[in-house]
Amino acid sequence: MNKRRVLFLCTHNSARSQMAEGFLRAMAGDRFETQSAGTERSSVHPLAIRAMAERGIDISTHTSKVYDSLITQRWDYLITVCDDANERCPFVAGAVERLHWSLEDPSRAPGSDEARLMAFRRIRDAIEKRLAEWVAMT
Repeated sequence: MNKRRVLFLCTHNSARSQMAEGFLRAMAGDRFETQSAGTERSSVHPLAIRAMAERGIDISTHTSKVYDSLITQRWDYLITVCDDANERCPFVAGAVERLHWSLEDPSRAPGSDEARLMAFRRIRDAIEKRLAEWVAMT
């Protein structure tokens, strides 16, 4: 069975796209091959790693990638998870279907580490719910 290929795109590939990649591997890694990338390179946000660890998913070994190296590949689904990436992402010739899920950037949340972690948890939970619904329909 050929796995369907999914690319999650975000601006920095530090939180939302990394969490989506981790969740899809955990939920349906037998059905999907998944990667994530950004329009800019940074690093995986420590609070994203912590929030995912609370769900038993380790993304601590993930690295931030820029989409340039991935857009020439064939993708069954290209899913942008932030508005900026949706607007800035060029046409990807290898993408069969392009989806956009507008998700707030938790790394911009103000306040203490605990308050910021709450923002990461809220987005993590939104991604988990959205992916569970999408996987069930796909």
